[in-house]
Amino acid sequence: MSSWATSWFNSPYYHLLYQHRDEREARHFMTNLLRYINLPEQSHILDLACGKGRHAVYLAEQNYRVTGIDLASDSIAWARRTVRKGLNFEVHDMRQPFPVRDLDAVFNLFTSFGYFETEEEHQQTLKNVSDSLKLGGRVVIDFLNAEKVIQNLVAEDTKNVNGIVFHQRRYVRNGYITKEIQFDDEGQRHSYQEKVRAFSLHCFRALLKPLALQIDTCFGDYDLNPFDEKESSRLIILATKSRF
Repeated sequence: MSSWATSWFNSPYYHLLYQHRDEREARHFMTNLLRYINLPEQSHILDLACGKGRHAVYLAEQNYRVTGIDLASDSIAWARRTVRKGLNFEVHDMRQPFPVRDLDAVFNLFTSFGYFETEEEHQQTLKNVSDSLKLGGRVVIDFLNAEKVIQNLVAEDTKNVNGIVFHQRRYVRNGYITKEIQFDDEGQRHSYQEKVRAFSLHCFRALLKPLALQIDTCFGDYDLNPFDEKESSRLIILATKSRF
């Protein structure tokens, strides 16, 4: 994983900056998605890049067996505070073969892909997804809509969270959407970066083509409306593992 991701995702400031994430919206999305996919109870789902486990916990509450993996050890330590039968969390790099197999589904949510420096690393991650699924297993990739994000990119802004003023600068360079984050806290200057590959639907089709993952449909928001490259807020890909 890129060094920026390891340091930023393990930082308490990452969770502070994004504490506004809407739990109601997350559960609304999961409810719509589960209703659409219609997985039987006790299906085994991998929450890939699970963070602190908010989606994984909700899935377990719906009587699914859930494994959450994430590179950020601090996030996994937090997630493990929730103890529930059939719910497990592990520190794991998604570029390495997954610790679970014969999965019914893999969920990769809230733009938790596209962080690597090379296409080979992105391809290897998706190969790991395919290898971990049983035949007929489903994969959900909830990604940003790169074209709309780039067209509406706010170059600079500030955000005050609990008295800390985050200065954010955004730009596109070498195919990556980059955000630089600077702030002062307790007399110290902090600098972090986020960088995600600006994958379009066309790019995902090219990445998935060599694998046994067939795109079934694409949604453009958490209400599961059809994807529109110009207007949609999200690019949510639903694919199935099939024979070549």
